[in-house]
Amino acid sequence: MVAVVSAPTNLGLRPPVRGGVPGTAKAPEALREAGLHRLLFARGAVDGGVVLPGRYVDDDGRRPAATVRNQAAIIDHARRLAHRLFEIRESGQAPLVLGGDCSLAIAAGLASRVTGGGGLVHIDGHTDFRHPGNSDGVASVAGEDLAAAVGMHLPALSDIDGLSPYFDPARTAHIGCRYADPHADELRRTIGLVVPADEVILHGGTRAANRVRALDGLDRGYWIQVDVDVLDPVHMPAVDSPDPGGLAPEELVALLGALAPHAWGASVTVFDPDLDPDGVHARTVAAIVAEGLCDLGTALGGDAMSGSPGEP
Repeated sequence: MVAVVSAPTNLGLRPPVRGGVPGTAKAPEALREAGLHRLLFARGAVDGGVVLPGRYVDDDGRRPAATVRNQAAIIDHARRLAHRLFEIRESGQAPLVLGGDCSLAIAAGLASRVTGGGGLVHIDGHTDFRHPGNSDGVASVAGEDLAAAVGMHLPALSDIDGLSPYFDPARTAHIGCRYADPHADELRRTIGLVVPADEVILHGGTRAANRVRALDGLDRGYWIQVDVDVLDPVHMPAVDSPDPGGLAPEELVALLGALAPHAWGASVTVFDPDLDPDGVHARTVAAIVAEGLCDLGTALGGDAMSGSPGEP
């Protein structure tokens, strides 16, 4: 059974303008208005509640060196959301988290570690692999979440409570980056699998999902982190960093539908209702999520879904 959790965070994003606030915090309720909850509840999902973030602060020029925007608030929210995910998994349900921004991957990683491990499938139009070892511009976790998830970011973010790495790099897959992504080559050397968007478009989502499941150590399932900027801007312009060359909605549905039964949970991020004044793109996201992720966890056994102790 899917438990729908709202996590309306914008803490990991840069401000849209100086002193501004990103609109992703409005996404869960915009998706509710677009009918997503009604569609999911009709298929047996339940309400998993809300985990609110702290206040967004544009602290450029004022925060200490070697920190990121809203760092303390991101860590606090990650711990609290991880606790909620732990409770849901212990109950045998599959959490579906509606964000918010990609910093939610940290919470998923914490929950994965304390419930016995599992892999990560990171679906995104960008690698989100910026980190202190390859960039002097580290500042926004929403562009750095995959690096944090596999233990390659600032320790304050990538080693919360001594749990680094949240996901074993060998059990981690990325799907959806563009070939021009500046960190794609490094990512290929670091994690188990990288499948650019072009390969999904050419060969289909089912083949990409089969390659994910061929990775060793995924018998306890995996977390799916899907950033809707994996879609082409023709279909999804309501994101902060649109890039051409992405998937069509039906291609993303096919990919998610093939992955979801073996996932213990998922998060959907970076849809920005401020860039969608008439709600048409919210309806696109709602349709994709309702069809692609409604079968979360259905192929996993009871131990995997309950988070019984196992090797992290």
